[in-house]
Amino acid sequence: MFHGFEKLSRHVNGVEIAFRQGGSGPVLLLLHGHPQTHVIWHKVAETLAQHFTVIAADLRGYGDSSKPDDDPEHLHYSKRAMAQDMAELMSALGFERFKVLAHDRGARVAHRLGVDHAERVERMVLLDIAPTLAMYRGTTEAFARSYWHWFFLIRPQPLPEMLIQSDPAQYLKSVMGARSAGMAPFSSEALAEYERCLSLPGTATGICGDYRASATIDLEHDQADIDAGVKLTCPLKVMWGAEGAIEACFDALAEWRKVATQVDGKALPCGHYIAEEIPELLLEEALPFLGKVE
Repeated sequence: MFHGFEKLSRHVNGVEIAFRQGGSGPVLLLLHGHPQTHVIWHKVAETLAQHFTVIAADLRGYGDSSKPDDDPEHLHYSKRAMAQDMAELMSALGFERFKVLAHDRGARVAHRLGVDHAERVERMVLLDIAPTLAMYRGTTEAFARSYWHWFFLIRPQPLPEMLIQSDPAQYLKSVMGARSAGMAPFSSEALAEYERCLSLPGTATGICGDYRASATIDLEHDQADIDAGVKLTCPLKVMWGAEGAIEACFDALAEWRKVATQVDGKALPCGHYIAEEIPELLLEEALPFLGKVE
C-alpha cells in the first residue's frame, strides 16, 4: 500500500498529526472517516499521486495521530479544532492553498475547514455525508436504525469507551460490516491496520469525543454560520452511495445547497465506503473536478 509515499508526522495545534505524503504537483489533502484511518485511500492514493502532491492524514483521535482526552464541552474534538489541525499541518508543510477529498467524519472536518479557512481551500469533494445539522434535525426511525452508532457513541463516559475497548475488532466489524457491502470491500492489509489503530490507547476516547462534539458544539457552530449567512464558497462536489442512508433518508444536494454556494453531485452505485468499494469510479468522477494534471 502507498507505494512511493513517506509516513511522517508533525506537531501542530497542540497535537501530533500522522500522515503519508507522496506525489508532486498541486496539493490534495485526503481525510478519512470512522472507524478507520488514512488507509481508506490505499486503492486510489497512488493514482492521485500521479496528478497531485497527496497528503493523507489521520484525524486527531484516530490512527497514529494524538488522542487528547475529551473535555466537558467537547471542544477538543470540535470540527473547528480538527479543521485547525489540518490548516496548521498544511502550513507546516508549506502548502497555503490546497484541494480536499474527504469521506464521512473527515468530510465534516473538511466542511468546517472550508468555512473557517475559506482562503486556503481551492475546491473539495465530500463523500457520503449530508451537513451534520441537517442530519440530526432530519433524524427518522430509518436513519436512527442505520446510523445507530451516532446515538451510542454520544452517551456519557465511560460506557461507550469501555464497550469499544473490550473488543475493538468486534466493534469495527459491527460498524463496517453492517453496511450494504458487508466486509467484502476491505483488503486484509487495510483491515489489519484499522484493527491495530482501533486497539491503540485513547482511540475509543477520540472516537466518542468526535461524535459527542458533532451532537453539541459542532451544531452550535453550524447554526451560528446559518444565522450569520456564512456559507461554504469553494466549488464543491458531493457524492454518496445509492445503497446507503444518505440516499434513503436525505436530499443530499438540496441540503448542501442550503450551506454552500457552488454545489454539484450525485449518488454512486455503492454503499458507504466509496473509496474502497468503487475506487476506479471514484477516480473517474473526482479527478476532472479536482483538476488532474494532464
